[in-house]
Amino acid sequence: MAETTRKTARDEEPDGFTDEERAAMKDRAKEVRRGKRKDGAADLREKIAELEGDDRVMAERLNALITEHAPALAPRTYYGMPAWAKDGKVLCFFQPALKFKTRYATFGFNDNATLDDGQLWPTSYALTELTPAGEKAIVELVRRAIG
Repeated sequence: MAETTRKTARDEEPDGFTDEERAAMKDRAKEVRRGKRKDGAADLREKIAELEGDDRVMAERLNALITEHAPALAPRTYYGMPAWAKDGKVLCFFQPALKFKTRYATFGFNDNATLDDGQLWPTSYALTELTPAGEKAIVELVRRAIG
């Protein structure tokens, strides 16, 4: 991903929610309304297909890695982003850079991930590209997060 200087969504609208945040909340409301009737894998593939550039490439690769190395995780969406759940709760997710107009994408974990390491540990990781070393690290993190 080429280094660029972007205004973040927060820079543009300091009061209230940004358009991107409101859209994410609407996506989440749709996900909740659809509940168990939805096809999580189809929803995830649809959201990935809507992405552009590096975001789409990374989301496709993350989905392939997680499907291969953590088949117990269920694909779904989370606030309109690609996500993977364990026992019905989102364990990890991919936040595309363009979704919130940030300078990098993020791969994050929720609190049900067993990544605990003392009193302080990372729960999200900035992604500008996925290299073989990065892919290996993500697979290790996801396996550890599952428990």
